[in-house]
Amino acid sequence: MRTTLDLPDPLFREVKIRAAEKGVSLKELLTSYVEKGLREPEAEARPVRSPLPTPRPANGRTIPSLTNARIEELLAQEDAERCQ
Repeated sequence: MRTTLDLPDPLFREVKIRAAEKGVSLKELLTSYVEKGLREPEAEARPVRSPLPTPRPANGRTIPSLTNARIEELLAQEDAERCQ
């Protein structure tokens, strides 16, 4: 089947160069790209995920739960200690 593609000039030049490098016609190269894209759609659609964090062994310490008021007190204490 015959069709028309409207490609940006830089992309067309790149595809034409690649076809020449491989020694195939533009039609053959574009056909192979379309076939490959149709065969592997899931590979491109899957999001890339980062690995899960590795859990660290417990060291027996706990992180205290602080209220905003307690945090303000601690900051005020630090400021007072610096000024002395």
